[in-house]
Amino acid sequence: MIFRRHRRKVAIPEVDPDEIFLDSQNIPSFDSQQFEGRIESAIPKRTIVFLGSFFVFVGVIFIFKAGVLQIKMGEAYSLRSEQNSLDTLPLFSDRGIIFDRNGVELVTNKMIPDSDFPVRNYTDKQGFSHILGYVSYPAKDTSGVYWQKEIIGKDGIEKSMNSILSGKNGLKIFETDALGDIKSENLVNAPEHGENVNLAIDARLQNEFSESIERLADTAGFIGGAGVIMDVNTGEVIVMTSFPEYDSNILSLGSDRATISSYIHDNRKVFLNKTIGGLYTPGSIVKPFVAVGALMEGVIDPSKQILSTGSISLPNPYNPELKTIFNDWKAHGWVDMRKALAVSSNVYFYAIAGGFGDQKGMGISNIKKYTQMFGLGKKTGIDMVGELTGTIPSPEWKEKNFPGDVWRVGDTYNTAIGQYGFQVTPIQMVRAVAAIANGGKLLNPTILKTDEPVGNIETINIPEDVLNIVREGMRMVVTEGSGTIMNYSGITVAAKTGTAQVGISKNYMNSWSMGFFPYENPRYAFIVLMEKGPKTNTIGASHVMKDVLSYINTYAPEYVE
Repeated sequence: MIFRRHRRKVAIPEVDPDEIFLDSQNIPSFDSQQFEGRIESAIPKRTIVFLGSFFVFVGVIFIFKAGVLQIKMGEAYSLRSEQNSLDTLPLFSDRGIIFDRNGVELVTNKMIPDSDFPVRNYTDKQGFSHILGYVSYPAKDTSGVYWQKEIIGKDGIEKSMNSILSGKNGLKIFETDALGDIKSENLVNAPEHGENVNLAIDARLQNEFSESIERLADTAGFIGGAGVIMDVNTGEVIVMTSFPEYDSNILSLGSDRATISSYIHDNRKVFLNKTIGGLYTPGSIVKPFVAVGALMEGVIDPSKQILSTGSISLPNPYNPELKTIFNDWKAHGWVDMRKALAVSSNVYFYAIAGGFGDQKGMGISNIKKYTQMFGLGKKTGIDMVGELTGTIPSPEWKEKNFPGDVWRVGDTYNTAIGQYGFQVTPIQMVRAVAAIANGGKLLNPTILKTDEPVGNIETINIPEDVLNIVREGMRMVVTEGSGTIMNYSGITVAAKTGTAQVGISKNYMNSWSMGFFPYENPRYAFIVLMEKGPKTNTIGASHVMKDVLSYINTYAPEYVE
């Protein structure tokens, strides 16, 4: 058996060499690249079983999942599929209307063609853009779906009172077919209109004030200006204007790119509300508050006279042989406190602030104390956005900004006349002078119409006799001093004027006029700023107030009756 198996295993027919050569000449023309001529073998059964089992398993999974979708979750997906044919559209609410104190419409709503929402229509009266502001309208994406569904206030009252003005949008639901055609629609929620807002602003005075600032800027070379009139008993802001201004309609629509670009590149800062967001060197309008401090600290009797020869000089700290000169704007001769306020004598205030000769000075700490007491260097809390704080110079301020340079008496001198690093906003100054007029009540200014003061009234503990001395000096400014142009026959005014040198080379100046009226029974405080005019200019901010007072006397006598 072993032999037989071995013989069977090796019994292979032999191939002669000549047969090999013969076959090599008769090879079929197979395409070997396509696997022709290769020996094929059958697919193993286990491979077929494996693949068949896999496909059966996948099929069972698909059938199971289809059953879950159709049977277990069929109702939920059926409802969802029906909702796929439903869509919603916001129904935009009308924003609230804005009125002035007399019911004059300043901002209304109007519909324009091909728009789903009403657009704002702003008054064409001058001086209102920074108060009213502008809005951003609802916007769609490329597929026509609203990604911004609200009208949003971006500046002024539109921004600060946005939650009151905006109201609440409604909702409309509609059904469409496969082609997108609307088959039916229903109102789900009706829009709720925004609340109206009544401002304390008088549109007539606002327009006149703004036009007067623009006229003076054009004729006297100022780059801009600002003005405020405030009720000294309630804090209501009757006028608040800033020049130059933008067009609220243009900014809201956003389509006039050329005009908007001109606003952006205008170096006069068109978007800045100068009344609350502009910081300016005040100059001599801080002198009434320095005078209050000097009287309170007992450094001078109001009747004592100081000689102004046009300047005073001190030894130079770096070279005692040289003198540091501090100039007055002119030689005033002998002046007491009332006269010094009237003619705005720098020498007088140098002496009572920092001391000179036998005259004791109140010192920088007291200058800071009393100017802060009247609200300078801090926000007023007005109900608008963008208010800034300001700066009162002090040794601490100087060390921070000029490390290693000690505070000197000359710094006290310059601070006392509103120079050096002193910076204020117009709204701060009108609030401060209102406190002189009303007996020491530091009010919170409000742009909204009200019958009584808003917020907490801060009382400044200054005796009435001290305030009377300062008021008398401010009245003399108008009757015989630097503000005689406001000595109007129909209205008695108390005021303080001021100029402040600005610019690196001091080639420009800011002009101020500040005061209250009527003098005998104060009702309104005012501030006017004319910004960056030529230092040689002899026409200042008081010219604006003269025009406004004349307008009030003729067209709005209720303010002085």
